Amino acid sequence: MDPIDLTRLNATFMDRNVRPTLLFQDGKYAIYWIGVPEDSAFRNNSYLITDGTEALLIDPGGHNDFPVINQQIKQIISSMPVTAMVFCHQDPDAAGSMADWLALNPGMNVITAAVTNLILPHFGRSDYSFFNINEEPFFSFGSGHKLRFFEAPFLHSPGAFVTYDETSGFLFSGDIWAAIDMDWRLVVENFPAHVLKMNLYHINHMASNIAARGFVGRIRNLLLKAILPQHGSIIPEKFIPQAMDYLLRLKCGLDLVYPDIKQK
Repeated sequence: MDPIDLTRLNATFMDRNVRPTLLFQDGKYAIYWIGVPEDSAFRNNSYLITDGTEALLIDPGGHNDFPVINQQIKQIISSMPVTAMVFCHQDPDAAGSMADWLALNPGMNVITAAVTNLILPHFGRSDYSFFNINEEPFFSFGSGHKLRFFEAPFLHSPGAFVTYDETSGFLFSGDIWAAIDMDWRLVVENFPAHVLKMNLYHINHMASNIAARGFVGRIRNLLLKAILPQHGSIIPEKFIPQAMDYLLRLKCGLDLVYPDIKQK
């Protein structure tokens, strides 16, 4: 295993080079950050897991992002296709490029929740292999490496879920712990300062404190080494206790819309 100190990646990260960034490696098993260079406070992160002849793309991004994401992936796996995609929810910024990827490999697995799968065909393809995380909460690579899926309803989508990589300890969290940030860094360096950036997203998008606390209860016992959201910066291990506490205390969505309604 090749341990990578995520906290030191900011010093060498070159966003404008449009190159994939290695985050974890254990022999042939590797995880990369794949992003799009953009002057936007609402940046998208995609992640690629490679394992021998298999390649799994997490939150591939929108249709307009496809050329850049595809170009980066070719730098890693030029001679083989992406074999599976994970969609943590159905929004265009996460799933809008689905038909583009299926055009390259119609046989790939589309991994998502049942309620999300009802919406995905509206992106232009319905003839795909659907892997239902509600019925099969584990996905195994041929080598034996495993991903685990944990449902996170109404954070913010009703079918939202997160993906836990057992080998690295990485939690691919989708919109949970997302941030809006013009002064973006690949990895969070100052968590108290990062809280404001998460608030800009969570207060308006997440359903309620009940949804947040319920989700934390589901993942509290996982051995986490990093949190990798779809938007904002990667949260390294040293800030994970603070990240959990953030959700436990979060007031958002219906908590603010109906402040006078108390839980019975």
